[in-house]
Amino acid sequence: MPFDRPASPIGSRRNPEGGVAPAVLPARTAVAVIGGGLIGLSIAWRLARAGRTVTVLERETIGAGASLAATGMLAPAAEHEPGSDPLLPLALDSLRLWPGFRDALEAESGRTIDYRADGTLVLAVGRDEVERLRFRYDLQRRSGLDATWLPGSEVRRLEPGLRPSVTAGIHCPLDHQVDPRLVMEALTEACRRAGVILVERTAVTTLDWSGGRVTGIRADDRVVAAETVILASGAWSGEGGLLPDALALPVRPLKGQSLALRTTARTGTLARMVWTEQVHMAPKSDGQLIVGATVEDCGFRPGVTAGGLYALLEGARRVLPGIEEMEVEAVWSGYRPTSDDDAPILDTIAPGLVAATGHHRNGYLLAPITAEAIAALVLHGALPEVARPFTRLRFGQPDALRASA
Repeated sequence: MPFDRPASPIGSRRNPEGGVAPAVLPARTAVAVIGGGLIGLSIAWRLARAGRTVTVLERETIGAGASLAATGMLAPAAEHEPGSDPLLPLALDSLRLWPGFRDALEAESGRTIDYRADGTLVLAVGRDEVERLRFRYDLQRRSGLDATWLPGSEVRRLEPGLRPSVTAGIHCPLDHQVDPRLVMEALTEACRRAGVILVERTAVTTLDWSGGRVTGIRADDRVVAAETVILASGAWSGEGGLLPDALALPVRPLKGQSLALRTTARTGTLARMVWTEQVHMAPKSDGQLIVGATVEDCGFRPGVTAGGLYALLEGARRVLPGIEEMEVEAVWSGYRPTSDDDAPILDTIAPGLVAATGHHRNGYLLAPITAEAIAALVLHGALPEVARPFTRLRFGQPDALRASA
């Protein structure tokens, strides 16, 4: 299982309400999407709206990879760090697409997604952290991002519940957030209404090839013919067995553990996302405060650990004393799909086979631009200019056409 459900009264936040009705694999579809997470469903919905017949195959349940384990941050400014300049134009373009993506998704699903435009505060405690935060701020400003340096007193004016030891902060007003559970519920419903066939607990075991081209997939001992197959299986995209060695993708899982706290009028909460060097905290409109996330390069090792939860709670308590009175409602772990340079892979990797994976911790931020880019690739044969730096060629891998010859 991609997530561990602890055998305790503490549950998991990952399951959306309802489920996907059982679906029968069709014999033929225009587009077969491997992976029923945020990226796979966003692409499926976009292509279905363009008139393509689409089938999504998910090895577990919808959203059971990283999508329901995420915090839902749309934070290009807070996420910006040394080495991420090449990703910034894609991230900013996607953020600009998000309001339209939200409006269409809510209208076509009949559901809200708790889109919050509250911004992010990135905090420092003590001299060493202030120096590192100043370096981050200078980088943001050089990159043209909207960010404001705040002294500790101004940070605490914005967030009165923070400790007096908070020394300084950066306010990133254009960073936004969504609730992953609500987004996945809305995407599932929007896909259904658009005619997408959603098939759960069905692992794709083999790609069908003919004349050097992918012509479909095999799953449950059945063949589904497809004009285009889209590999959007997140952290599992780099697993062996499905792709030939020449087309293997440099994607691996980075495990993260997170928890949800229940806030009350007595405990107080935060007004916006707050980041420290140890944790990030995201208040949701349902009264939960999400604290995440550890970074563990340990492969697909399941489970929630005492050490991981301690690190999250201590990191949050260091700046927000009110968490001591908050009830722990849920704990969970998941796997970020991480490429060798922490940026997505958007590419035709062989005739008839497209990859959309490797989004690292920016899946929610990059979902709209990924859907648009892959739709352009499938419908018109070319990526938009902003997405062209993110093909597999940047890793020195062979051209798709040559590799499949």
